[in-house]
Amino acid sequence: MSGFDVQDLEFPAFDGQALPGRLYRPRCHAPVPLLVDVHGGAWIRGNRLNNASMHEALADEGIATFALDFRMPPQAGAGTTFADVHAGLAWARRHADELGSRSGWVGGLGTSSGGHLLMLNALLGGAPGAAADPEPLVGYAVACWPILDPLARYRMARERRLAPLLDAHHAFWPDEAAMERDNPRSIVERGDARHLPPVLLIQGTADANVDHFRADAFGEQYRRAGGAIDVLKYDDEPHMFITVEPDSPASLHAMDRIRHFVRSQCRAAG
Repeated sequence: MSGFDVQDLEFPAFDGQALPGRLYRPRCHAPVPLLVDVHGGAWIRGNRLNNASMHEALADEGIATFALDFRMPPQAGAGTTFADVHAGLAWARRHADELGSRSGWVGGLGTSSGGHLLMLNALLGGAPGAAADPEPLVGYAVACWPILDPLARYRMARERRLAPLLDAHHAFWPDEAAMERDNPRSIVERGDARHLPPVLLIQGTADANVDHFRADAFGEQYRRAGGAIDVLKYDDEPHMFITVEPDSPASLHAMDRIRHFVRSQCRAAG
């Protein structure tokens, strides 16, 4: 294997609109693992290029990524965002062979609010309120500095008067009841999860956007519910530390653990 290729593709949204995605595919004739990337941006910003440095590093080591674009406020409401992410995950699984992988080797990569969108779809097998797919959308999930309890994050931002975060919550969520309803922590705690895929959760302890202890709490709840999860904490690392400083020791270690996790899940899948 030598290097990787980048290809811009389109996938159909739930309403038939074509949405862009970007595939980072290792130059390899054999099938490779595939991560479907759901970007962050506080639910209202960002695009498929947010995590490009991670995608390139993964593809250079034999792991493909397909990075999704999806509609967000003010262009569309939260329901459309949820459904677009669902459509992208389901499309990638159905077309895994064409993307250079296998359906059983497809996992998810979600960062920040994208971690919330990924885990919501992974746990429910589809967008909130929609019929669940008969198969899990992803076989495993990598969640980096994810918002796994949007209600708790909202209350933290309100207490600390973090205006940009509050504005983003207000733009995406209609009210606190919705933050609690479409909440991965609450879904697991209530026993409403249809699937509990293996999860690798990465979190820095100096994250000003997420209370880092939420990662530990989610890990404990996930294990109690019967799921497998590894929670990796990195001392003094901020939000988005892998993309902010990709060559730092913490970032290199985290990327190595991501690669190991993805490969181990694909080996287990056969």
